[in-house]
Amino acid sequence: MSDNVLDRFDGNFSEEAAVDASRKVKVGIIGTGWIAEAHIQQYLAMEDVEVVALADIVPGKAEAFAKKFGVVGAKYYPSHKELIDAGEVEAVSICTYNCQHAEPAIYALNHGVNVMLEKPFTVTLEEAVEVMKAEKASGKLLTIGFQPRMSENMKMIKKIVESGELGKIYYLKAGGGRRHGIPTPYGTTFIEKDTGGIGAMGDIGCYSLDMLLNAVGYPKPLTVTGYTSDFFGTNPEYYTQDDKPAEYAEKFGVDDFAAGFIRLEGGIMLDFMISWAMHMDTIGDAIILGTKGGLRIPSTDCWNGEFSTPLTIYKDVAGKRVEYKIPHQAPTKNGKGLFFNKLREFVDAVKNGGEPTVPSSQIIYNQAIIDGIIKSNAIGKEIEIEIPEI
Repeated sequence: MSDNVLDRFDGNFSEEAAVDASRKVKVGIIGTGWIAEAHIQQYLAMEDVEVVALADIVPGKAEAFAKKFGVVGAKYYPSHKELIDAGEVEAVSICTYNCQHAEPAIYALNHGVNVMLEKPFTVTLEEAVEVMKAEKASGKLLTIGFQPRMSENMKMIKKIVESGELGKIYYLKAGGGRRHGIPTPYGTTFIEKDTGGIGAMGDIGCYSLDMLLNAVGYPKPLTVTGYTSDFFGTNPEYYTQDDKPAEYAEKFGVDDFAAGFIRLEGGIMLDFMISWAMHMDTIGDAIILGTKGGLRIPSTDCWNGEFSTPLTIYKDVAGKRVEYKIPHQAPTKNGKGLFFNKLREFVDAVKNGGEPTVPSSQIIYNQAIIDGIIKSNAIGKEIEIEIPEI
């Protein structure tokens, strides 16, 4: 895997155009691990952003992070509470491990700070609900870090559905997944229960869910039958193939494969699978079926950025079966990267009182499906999904 985090998010990262830098947004970054590298690189490219604070629970880590990326003048804190209590930031990027998403998000919102929260939203549905309660009470901005929403090709999927070209949508199938891709290059925080909380579902499955659910208007999930497994993650031989410690297998406490069959409002069925590791090159392409046509979305191993081949639509025209390609678009209209645009839209919303690009009111359904798969797997049968009023 590449050493540069931005290489993992497809798109062209060009220099920023001129912006009004008369008012700078003072930003803090909570958690200075791998994903924070993408955040800091893009914030430093924005003339109207000043990174004034960094927090990490590991002594010296925030200072080393700042030195690596040439951050000048920032203050360092051992916790999110101390960073926020200092009262210097109006926005934060929360880049902690999964199990520490909810607590700093709630604390920041309760103290009047806008939040860019990296995906997954949280580990459990219950945590997500508490974050949303804090969001509602604070009136501050909360957006979830799904940079694929910035892609013109991902946007095209939603446009095709909304155009009516496919008719009434009745079936969604998730695709993609990795053959050999447990994220061990970044230590064990992804794979331990106490830090990752959820595995492949939280890391890459949430992207796949967002792509499909966003395309059809994020209908509410009603029921789920779920399955998870950890056959690869708990096998010492998996790690020795990558010259990693076999002891990682003892630390593995999350899913490396998950599947679910979900009933959605509007009579739509969602067939979901995701994998960090499996004896297969891909689960297949993602598919949206409608009464007038079907859409094939080319497989990727991650869904965290772009896909490189065209979308395909299948229809019957004048009694003949036809199929046609949707020309592949440049990733973004402004020529900038997906990750840049994700943070750019967040900063603009903070400055101008705008709406979140990826609102919690949608991603709560994404989280409810992941949570439901885990709970269904635990009891071995279908369950109803219940989301409390917020």
